[in-house]
Amino acid sequence: MNTEQTLIEHLEELRKRIIVCLVTTALCTLVCYFYIDQILAILSKPAGHLVFIKPAEAFFVKIKVAFYGALVVAMPVLIYQAWKFVSPGLIKTEKQHIYWLVPVSYLLFVSGLLFGFFLVLPQGLKFLLACGAENIEPMISVSSYISFVTIFLLGFGIVFQLPLVILFLTKMGIVTPQSLSKNRKYAILAIFIVAGVLTPGPDIFSQFMMAVPTLVLYELSILLSRIVFRKKEQKEEVIEVDDPAYR
Repeated sequence: MNTEQTLIEHLEELRKRIIVCLVTTALCTLVCYFYIDQILAILSKPAGHLVFIKPAEAFFVKIKVAFYGALVVAMPVLIYQAWKFVSPGLIKTEKQHIYWLVPVSYLLFVSGLLFGFFLVLPQGLKFLLACGAENIEPMISVSSYISFVTIFLLGFGIVFQLPLVILFLTKMGIVTPQSLSKNRKYAILAIFIVAGVLTPGPDIFSQFMMAVPTLVLYELSILLSRIVFRKKEQKEEVIEVDDPAYR
């Protein structure tokens, strides 16, 4: 009976957390939709003039952009609600990792979005639009452009998680700086494959625009991994000296 009651309590807690997430996302979507013209003006700036070719295309694009913007804005609340739901089942060490893992992950994700939009997207679009000919003029629909930008920026948000992932794996003892350096050539190959998958379109230029910053992040991750690994070794040495079992 206690087990059944505990399960019911967990389901009730989950329901409350989901309601909070849905309400927060809905409110943020309304706020974003209120400023949708300004948001679309910013997003469309790298491409210039956009058109819509279906009667309802512009309306649905506005809804989609407002929702995507709401997810980015509301993400701290969504992550917090998920954290509050799972935290009772975590041990102390896991909670300590989550405390710094979640906010840093969000900051890296937003940094990836900003990096991709302001530094990479304009050059990428310039290259792609220059592929036209004298009798082929670009006329980009707002729906295809938003889909392109969404996938493009999402890819940058994901790859910017690389330093955090490697740091977490180093703290858990799964990887070491030595193994990261030794397998650098395989990492480079994997990065270019992932860049080819995440970047829309078959052009090599877009792949390089994602792969090169990712390679820089990988090298930065190795440097940070060495710092974390060195601190971890020093901590283990202190434990060995203080523990009578090692004397």
